[in-house]
Amino acid sequence: MYTEINGNLQGKGRDFALVVSRFNDFITTRLLDGAADCFCRHGGAAENLTVVRVPGAFEIPLTAAKLAKSKKYNAVICLGAVIRGSTPHFDYIAAEAAKGVAQAAMSSEIPVIFGILTTDSIEQAVERAGVKAGNKGWDAMMSAMEMADLFEKL
Repeated sequence: MYTEINGNLQGKGRDFALVVSRFNDFITTRLLDGAADCFCRHGGAAENLTVVRVPGAFEIPLTAAKLAKSKKYNAVICLGAVIRGSTPHFDYIAAEAAKGVAQAAMSSEIPVIFGILTTDSIEQAVERAGVKAGNKGWDAMMSAMEMADLFEKL
């Protein structure tokens, strides 16, 4: 027989920080709304959410690392949208944002959740921000709640 440890989806009594890119705001605002709705529907209170706006996805990782190191939050959720264009800019920003968020997570003692959309088109981003493919902000908050609860048990 083995011991299994699982996290529950619980927002009550927890504090979360959300780092949200202003670039592609028409998408990131929907992601933020989805995350906040998820948190409140799982027992969390809006006053336990801190939203930090940054210029773009490239600035998310450093901000997330600083928030995580503050030890004020049970988790940090990173929300952004990088949409492919006609230049290689997308490849650089998407890769560095992903690496940076992973590095922030590995160097902290709390969950840092990757909720940055990387899509080939505006239509794909809109679909992932609440139209067809659910809301990835909601999904990121679900991961944050589960991981925060799990970390309390470890």
